[in-house]
Amino acid sequence: MKKENQQNIHRKKLLDDIRVRLAESPVVALLGARQVGKTTLAGQVAAAWKGQTVIFDLERPQAREMLRATPEKVLAEQEGLVIVDEVQRLPELFTLLRPLCDNPQRRATFLLLGSASWDLVKGVSESLAGRIQFVDVPGLSLDEAGPGHLDRLWFRGGFPRAFLAANDAAWDRWMEGFTRTFLERDIPGLGSKVAPDALGRFWRMLAHFHGQTWNASELARSMDVSVTATNHYRDLLAGTFMVRVLPPWFANLGKRLVKSPKVYLRDSGVLHHLLGLPDRRGLQAHPRYGASWEGFALEQTLVAHGERDAYFYGTQRGAELDLLLLRHGQRWGFEFKCTDAPKTTKSMHVALDDLGLEHLWVVYPGTARYPLTDKITALPLSEMGGLELTPMNHPRETRTRRSK
Repeated sequence: MKKENQQNIHRKKLLDDIRVRLAESPVVALLGARQVGKTTLAGQVAAAWKGQTVIFDLERPQAREMLRATPEKVLAEQEGLVIVDEVQRLPELFTLLRPLCDNPQRRATFLLLGSASWDLVKGVSESLAGRIQFVDVPGLSLDEAGPGHLDRLWFRGGFPRAFLAANDAAWDRWMEGFTRTFLERDIPGLGSKVAPDALGRFWRMLAHFHGQTWNASELARSMDVSVTATNHYRDLLAGTFMVRVLPPWFANLGKRLVKSPKVYLRDSGVLHHLLGLPDRRGLQAHPRYGASWEGFALEQTLVAHGERDAYFYGTQRGAELDLLLLRHGQRWGFEFKCTDAPKTTKSMHVALDDLGLEHLWVVYPGTARYPLTDKITALPLSEMGGLELTPMNHPRETRTRRSK
């Protein structure tokens, strides 16, 4: 494989979204996990910015002290594009940004980069409501990596440096450094008092529960800690974009529904590292093989179609739907099957009827798209980026966007 670097992966859709929002709002925030590519995106925006740019990296003590000592003076003097990286380290900045945003003489537009959602959103809700727009920065999508790299993206995950590692051994070393730094530096840097060893043990244990319904009591017993502690660990990992908590769909269907969320490790590479898998051959023989595909395909679907109004559906009698998306007044269903030839199941038909789905796709790692019934279609994951979830004149028709 020829040598690649992060700059070779063009994330045009994200860049276009950032630029549009910067033109509309005085403050734009990029939210995503550490090392997911936010700083690279900000650098690319800055390189194309027509005018002055300045960057404050709050990982650096000098920049942090400058904004901590005289933040109002420093920010008020800026003009052009002002980038503040790792902004959650100084949440008091949000209060100071409010009067700057409201000043009709304002000469600066602010691009904030954050890797901890709850601190950032808390500060914004108190001070920047109506003045800020958000752009979620996920790991690499299959469209960005290229459909021919599906297996590599699935195994290594979407962190650019992990995906672009020279070989699996280099990938494993990068993952070891990333997870260790996350536990020993990033989490304490947020003011958390959780012991790194305890959170690391929980994280590894959660990898074995990937894709399962959340059961705090079972995890608490396994770790010999309280239920409150396990819920706090989960929320800490979710708030730093390491874990996805997928809520259940509730409706008055006259059925006993599953009411606990499902929990996934958001990055498949982190999952495989925590499971101790050295390469893809090890994954194929692992009991979490199917769950790994489910989580990977789920994340790719949410990257393509957005995270809002996303649920899973399950009944106490066993009927399930991996993902339910509400879009354009319609309900769309997705099942994720790691098989060469997906087939319909009784559970799919139950979900179709219970939820009144517009259509249901069975997403699999193959290459052929074909109908299973008039309302169920086998869909290669490589086509997810082109799928349109829009109501059609005929309720049983679906389509994909033409490739440009």
